[in-house]
Amino acid sequence: MKYYVTSDIHGFYTPLIKALTDAGYFEDPEPHKLVILGDLFDRGKEPKELQNFILDLMNRDEVILIKGNHEDLFLEFATTDMGLPYQHHVSNGTYDTALWLTDYFPKLAKLQPMEFIEAIKETPLYRTIIPSMVDYFETENYIFVHGRIPCIRERDGSFSYIDQWREATVQEWARARWYNGMEAANQGVTEEHKTILCGHWNTSFGHSKLDGHGSEFGPDADFSPYYGNGIIALDACTVHNGIVNCVVLED
Repeated sequence: MKYYVTSDIHGFYTPLIKALTDAGYFEDPEPHKLVILGDLFDRGKEPKELQNFILDLMNRDEVILIKGNHEDLFLEFATTDMGLPYQHHVSNGTYDTALWLTDYFPKLAKLQPMEFIEAIKETPLYRTIIPSMVDYFETENYIFVHGRIPCIRERDGSFSYIDQWREATVQEWARARWYNGMEAANQGVTEEHKTILCGHWNTSFGHSKLDGHGSEFGPDADFSPYYGNGIIALDACTVHNGIVNCVVLED
């Protein structure tokens, strides 16, 4: 099977389509699937277009969706926080996504909070897309996650591998979605004989901080896919440069 893999689209539908077009996704006559490593929405202004695209792929069984930390934020916003726009929901773009997908204006959302919540829970994102997401997807040679596989995060910020990460709890997976996968891989959180693909953290971190090439966000920053020992990282920080990364794998 051929897999086209991307991550952290964050509502930027047009850059996603460009990346897939450039990779040959739409012209590929052979069986293939799109794997998205989480963080579908928040920040970009094309959530409806992206939502429709994902639903179409789901109907044709042509997509594998990995849950990201922004999906956790959307669920938290709609349930635990009852649609209240706390600062982290505003700064992370979750509040704007909820407004765009429900066609609510901020003033109306505040005046009709219960109706706003119900409208959020009727969106395809809440009802169909997020429930279909998985913590990880594994093939013979690859493991696909959002941040990193569950591991031990020490108080000093270092990472340690654990053997039973596949049996991790819901809470452990939720924490792992926030990890810097490149940093964890650099400290030995890898899986023998497999490559772990992840998103969440801008790839320029790996190029700059780990490989010493360019700056992390300056004019010489490199946001192309990062290849390291046991890892391929894909988050191009699309909100910063308008680019979505896509790699093609055979397995």
